Amino acid sequence: MTATYDDPSSVTVVVVDDHPIWREGVARDLAAQGFVVVATVADSSFTARIAAATQPRVVVIDLDLDELSAVEAVRTIASTMPDTRVLVLSERAEHRDVLDAVKAGAAGYLVKSASAAELVDAVRRTANGDAVFTAGLADLVLGEFQRLAAEPEPEAASVPRLTGRETEVLKLVATGLTARQIAKALTLSPRTVENHIQSTLRKLHLHNRIELVRYAISQGLTE
Repeated sequence: MTATYDDPSSVTVVVVDDHPIWREGVARDLAAQGFVVVATVADSSFTARIAAATQPRVVVIDLDLDELSAVEAVRTIASTMPDTRVLVLSERAEHRDVLDAVKAGAAGYLVKSASAAELVDAVRRTANGDAVFTAGLADLVLGEFQRLAAEPEPEAASVPRLTGRETEVLKLVATGLTARQIAKALTLSPRTVENHIQSTLRKLHLHNRIELVRYAISQGLTE
């Protein structure tokens, strides 16, 4: 059965930022809303190690620490900790930064001008597997995936067979809908939708909804 994280007390978080005011402020805002902050980290080079030790549901990380090591930390977490989601919280929203983070495995990208309420909502949605982006950035990521999908695949691997319902859910995931929105559109329960999403992720050996979007585009499942 797929876990859901609507109760903040069920969501463990690691906050990574080299600026003490930002780091402690983010941790304080999240803790005030009931999230369980298991660690705060000032150096991205220690992030993957601490995440491995604490196994948080969400890592909130600032790319401005040391861009290369921060992106590498995102990549390590995404590739080795399938139950952990990474949300980038950065002052910058430059295209290269966003795409580098997403390609490394980040589940979302939020700019620091976001309000505390937006941050709390982003962490909650990230914990539940949604792809969360500051307004305008989702279109950037979708456009990049469409460009990549136009390029030839390096190898023609066999494609796992999805059920009709899994394919239907996948198409709606690729439009950016949340599990609740998909459930309403298909007259299903959110839990059933989550089960279909998790089954599809397992079959395709993918880690998150962003990778599902890229897969859907590459397979011509989006218009």
